[in-house]
Amino acid sequence: MAQNGEPSRDALVNRQLPEMQLSDGSSSSMTAPPPPAPPYLTTEGRAVYRFNVEGNAIITGGAGTLALEGARALLEHGLSGLALFDLNPQQAAEPIAALKTDFPDAKIITKTVDVRDAESIGTAVKETARQLGSVDVLCCFAGVVGCTHALDMSVEEWKRTMDINSTGSFLCAQAVARQMVDQKSGGAIVFIASMSGHRVNFPQPQAAYNVSKASLLHLKNCLAAEWSRYGIRVNSISPGYMDTILNEGAGLERARTVWANRNPMGRMGVPQELTGPLVLLCSAAGSYINAADIIVDGGAIVF
Repeated sequence: MAQNGEPSRDALVNRQLPEMQLSDGSSSSMTAPPPPAPPYLTTEGRAVYRFNVEGNAIITGGAGTLALEGARALLEHGLSGLALFDLNPQQAAEPIAALKTDFPDAKIITKTVDVRDAESIGTAVKETARQLGSVDVLCCFAGVVGCTHALDMSVEEWKRTMDINSTGSFLCAQAVARQMVDQKSGGAIVFIASMSGHRVNFPQPQAAYNVSKASLLHLKNCLAAEWSRYGIRVNSISPGYMDTILNEGAGLERARTVWANRNPMGRMGVPQELTGPLVLLCSAAGSYINAADIIVDGGAIVF
């Protein structure tokens, strides 16, 4: 070691780099082709089978509007169990109760989790696996947004945005992937990135948010490369402006007008318009979709 505690130059130039291992795609691997649909299925049965979501899912930011809409869709497509992770799951007590009523055969639980806390995440994932039997799907909806001019942004705001949106997604994916590897089951991980990870927003300044979401786009590429051999697919969805409570209020009228006027479809999206891509990526229909990003923005990023 050098005197300042850093590795010496000799240690750096002579070290052995670890190497990632890719799957060979054989029938005995975790990336073998899926079996064909059972021949006894009717046409309707084959359609249901194609988009069937098996096993149990963890959804972070689970008390949010988009997350709850996604949870309902996954349950409609066959999800057996669901764990909603959120810093304050009680804020969505009513819609969560509605999920339990509407899907009595599914086991639905909530856990108070801060996605910045690796220990808390690890404990919650293990508890979920024990309570539900396995963890087969992870959807990372937890996130924050702030609109601050870059010249005025505090380091605390920058770090908080990156910690929740980027590092938080990695920590949750890492904990769930470790569980999937232990299960030898494979699974699907979906990051909720953003149109903002592809383009600079207008008219609002939000550099920290944009960079945090852009990092997710490359993170899913890295993890898809490393984890495919375990049968883990990692993809992302990039929503455009969605018409939720976060984008409402008198102070946002000008911005909402700009967002609509700059969109080829002339409007914002609604929450259920994210559910189709989510089901695709988590279901049998997405078995060969890996390291992909699905942009759901009405065409906004063409400009």
